[in-house]
Amino acid sequence: MLRKILKKVLLTVVVLIGVLVITYVLFNNFYPSFGGDVTKERQQVYKQSEQFKEGIFINKKDVPKDLSFSESLNLAYKFFTIKVPNGRPKEDLKVIKLDSANVADYKSKTRMIWYGHSSFLLQMDGLNILLDPMFGVVPAPHPWLGDDRFNKEMPLEVEKLPRIDAVIFSHDHYDHLDYETILKLKDKTNHYFVPLGLGVHLEAWGIPADKITEMDWWEEKQLENITLVCTPAQHFSGRKLDNSQSTLWSSWVVKSINENIYFSGDSGYAPHFKEIGEKYGPFDLALMECGQYDKMWPDIHMMPEETAQAGLDVKAKKIMPIHWAGFKLALHDWKDPIKRVEAKALELNLKVIAPQIGQEIIVADSVSTYANWWKNL
Repeated sequence: MLRKILKKVLLTVVVLIGVLVITYVLFNNFYPSFGGDVTKERQQVYKQSEQFKEGIFINKKDVPKDLSFSESLNLAYKFFTIKVPNGRPKEDLKVIKLDSANVADYKSKTRMIWYGHSSFLLQMDGLNILLDPMFGVVPAPHPWLGDDRFNKEMPLEVEKLPRIDAVIFSHDHYDHLDYETILKLKDKTNHYFVPLGLGVHLEAWGIPADKITEMDWWEEKQLENITLVCTPAQHFSGRKLDNSQSTLWSSWVVKSINENIYFSGDSGYAPHFKEIGEKYGPFDLALMECGQYDKMWPDIHMMPEETAQAGLDVKAKKIMPIHWAGFKLALHDWKDPIKRVEAKALELNLKVIAPQIGQEIIVADSVSTYANWWKNL
């Protein structure tokens, strides 16, 4: 009798495992938000890049560390079980709403509008450019797999944005590259500038290949009178379990005749910041990653004190902390990034701006001050 029961239990377990495996394979291969896969033919092209070795893209340093199975389980356990005090705002963050006519007709000084996290609308030299536009609710392949963003409203909905001259992406992670956002943008976007490999996702979602320019580190392209430079970062990539490091990650320089902007993307602190500062600085404004850090992954995200130092390294006249006030992707208080980076910047005599989501940022303006909107939340 006991043997029969054990056989039934074993059979049930085997069936459940089989169902899970089949479900994963189907989900992994056919769910559209995963994007595309880099082909063998494309890998042959990427071999020309110094960043591409043995079928994957790499950092200058040997990071990130490959976690063992037990380390991965421990990290997942901590992330899903540790209660973080004030890990997200108690209420949805309020945003400043934009007038669609004003945005469409804007032709004055270079300005930026922050959408929270690392997403921006940049209006420069008469052109409309989006940086890492992630306007989705959850930074995950499926809504069940992540927490909602901190702001339900947007400064201006995608449907009301004017014609977009260019979209720039730093890497392919879900909190930066969002499937639903691309679907909404693709009929109003002229061109996409991305690091090597990332184009496979856009093509999988219906973007024509001739509208995508893939770039390697230190490569420059012209967008009318604006110079775009794909610059290094220390991070990683991947949208599913079997394509880690298959596409490149980067930071960006966006330079017009009058303004010079640096966008860090996601990065750990490393010597590339000084190199970028020497080659392309000084910058009127540096948008610097500051958030979603932890001592368990110190090489792929900066601590706030490192963010301030990196701002000095790139020779920024002022920095704006980004990668915070958008999503809960780490185990720190949601206001910890801005508090710590401001304290360190004061020590380093570096100017920091922290505008509210949707607030106008005039890039060349060194006088404007921004209220500490986050302090009493």
